[in-house]
Amino acid sequence: MLKFLSPFASDISGAVSVLYEMGGITVICDAGGCTGNVCGFDETRTHIRSAVFSAGLRDMDAVMGCEDRLADKIVRAYEQIGGNFIALAGTPVPSLIALDMRYTAKVTASRTGKPCIHIPSTGTAYYDKGQEAAYLKLFSLAEGCKRRSGETGIIGCTPLDTDVTADGSRLIFGMGSGFDEVMRAAGCERFTVVSPSGTAAAEYMKDRFGIPYDVGYPFDLPDVNPSGKVLVIHQQFAANALRERTGGDVASPFMMLPDHMRDGDRKLRDEDDLRETVIGYDTVIADETYRRAVPDFSGKWIDFPHRAVR
Repeated sequence: MLKFLSPFASDISGAVSVLYEMGGITVICDAGGCTGNVCGFDETRTHIRSAVFSAGLRDMDAVMGCEDRLADKIVRAYEQIGGNFIALAGTPVPSLIALDMRYTAKVTASRTGKPCIHIPSTGTAYYDKGQEAAYLKLFSLAEGCKRRSGETGIIGCTPLDTDVTADGSRLIFGMGSGFDEVMRAAGCERFTVVSPSGTAAAEYMKDRFGIPYDVGYPFDLPDVNPSGKVLVIHQQFAANALRERTGGDVASPFMMLPDHMRDGDRKLRDEDDLRETVIGYDTVIADETYRRAVPDFSGKWIDFPHRAVR
């Protein structure tokens, strides 16, 4: 239960954040509300055009079934604007009405001749789970190609995770790099995974194409001056990178992969857990938003922005 914090970005927003710059059509299978939250609050790249639609599901769709009607809508949209691929992102609605999204994706792909992927988001998980699913589905479309010496692809970076701005100098899947780069991803010499949400896709590419990967955060970090016992709260890989400078422990309400945890690290379950965790620390490095949930904390707080919690 949240008493002080707003709900964190959901898995739907995470999926859309990965797909946003890919040049495809993304259909959020809802009645309109989830799409409003994603586009109105969580997605910040309003300067970039992207085809993100609501399926516009209504009461009778739940009663009568709507797979073929939904496919008709998507085909009409594709005929008007085109796109490299089509993605269907789930919400609580298809989960409740048992919408067969795999069937819808199969029919849509057959009728458009374009790849159509289904992202099994539900709106009940956090953004990183949606990113993980979207990356995995996208990279499953990658084709074999010749290796490009020295090229490193970065997986796991979206505006929900980082403050990085794509500048074209790095191959960042989901920011500045589109669907064509994903299709040629097997040409990378290696991958760098910058958040836990990218690990499953990197493992897939390692198993399928033998491409190695490492875990890191090759981006700028806050210039901090902590004191005493330090706690860093963010997505795990960014927090781990900052911890290398500051020492201390890492905590997160998001994915915490055991292989990248140390003694003292902690997965945060809720606000009460957050309040209990910060006790005994002299410095907390985390997004300012978290402070609302720990009003009695009297130590030093250093802002480490994390869009997904705002």
